[in-house]
Amino acid sequence: MLRFRPELPEQGTVLCLGAHCDDIEIGCGGTLVELRRRFPQLRFQWVVFSGDEQRERETRAAAAQLLDAGGHCQLEVHRFRGSYFPYLGGGIKDAFEALRARVSPDLVFTHFLNDRHQDHRVIAELTWNTFRDHAVLEYEIAKFEGDLGQPGVYVPLPLAAVERKIATLLECFPSQRHRQWFDAELFRGQLRLRGVECNAPSRHAEGFHARKLIL
Repeated sequence: MLRFRPELPEQGTVLCLGAHCDDIEIGCGGTLVELRRRFPQLRFQWVVFSGDEQRERETRAAAAQLLDAGGHCQLEVHRFRGSYFPYLGGGIKDAFEALRARVSPDLVFTHFLNDRHQDHRVIAELTWNTFRDHAVLEYEIAKFEGDLGQPGVYVPLPLAAVERKIATLLECFPSQRHRQWFDAELFRGQLRLRGVECNAPSRHAEGFHARKLIL
């Protein structure tokens, strides 16, 4: 299997976009841990579009635990109403335009464009609308809709990153523990499945959809 390494600048910027607090952590938390380890001078711009004060505290704690990046991670949480993103498109679009005016990312993580959750899909669509000439990887989130699809890009994860991701999710998001799907079995199972698909040495990986890559 061919392996490629991203050409990230020594002090480049990774933009992480999520509709809700915990989306980024679930979708690409392990990969962010690895990027931080491999490129310690990277800057992370972490933007969530829906969350109240409690949820914001949770995602700030999770970002700090995953990245331990201090001033290298700038996090902002907007207050757009969850589950209503298609009807709030103008305001969210304005937030994207303001983001583009101040951030020039070298790599963007966003939701899967074919995600059936309406909020996730709006963020993915606006990502491509706003960051047209950037490297974009779309992460996946398992849920009731059954829309994972087949990713074409994989990031093998060492077991330390796997455990750090799962522990962070379980420890930092007490507001989500009552949900039927929010548990270590699901998170580990998805990582294990993607690890099988890319023959990861540690047996675990995160999968991404990449629509445009220049090699």
